[in-house]
Amino acid sequence: MGSPQIGVPLDPAELADRHAITELLHYHSRALDRCDAELMKAVYWSDAEVDYGGFKGKAHDFAPLVMQSLGAQYQLTQHRITNTVMARVNTGQIHTESYCFAKHLAADGAEEMLYTGRYLDQFSKRDGAWKFQHRCVVMDWSRRLSVTDERDQGSFAALTKGNNTERDPSFDHLGDLG
Repeated sequence: MGSPQIGVPLDPAELADRHAITELLHYHSRALDRCDAELMKAVYWSDAEVDYGGFKGKAHDFAPLVMQSLGAQYQLTQHRITNTVMARVNTGQIHTESYCFAKHLAADGAEEMLYTGRYLDQFSKRDGAWKFQHRCVVMDWSRRLSVTDERDQGSFAALTKGNNTERDPSFDHLGDLG
């Protein structure tokens, strides 16, 4: 395994590419957490593929299936991306490894599934734009925990509540993300 050039200043074009990749990773998590199949499709090239274990195939085919599954099984999810490292394969391709910590609140609110893993992603640049070309999900561990819902108790009762649909307050707040 080769050593990355750690600590070497990046030129503005490299910084712009890295920012674009980071933004795609964040939008992907938002798509999952808001059950937004169209946003998920928007971050993948039409010929892109995913490997989510139980589904291996076209990302655009996977998007509506995963949203339906998440919406049926969970009230809310949160996918957090951290520790992303990037390797430029060539001028039009970047590979990343990102840690994922995801929480899934069961539909009945009684249980939470915690998932910790990594995403091994390939991004390609076409006509000046970056998008996902391939995603492989690597599972490190998962746990299920009982939940005591406190969203409507004490000082939490007055807080605005989120949900996994376009009724979430972030849609009005952010407007059209395009």
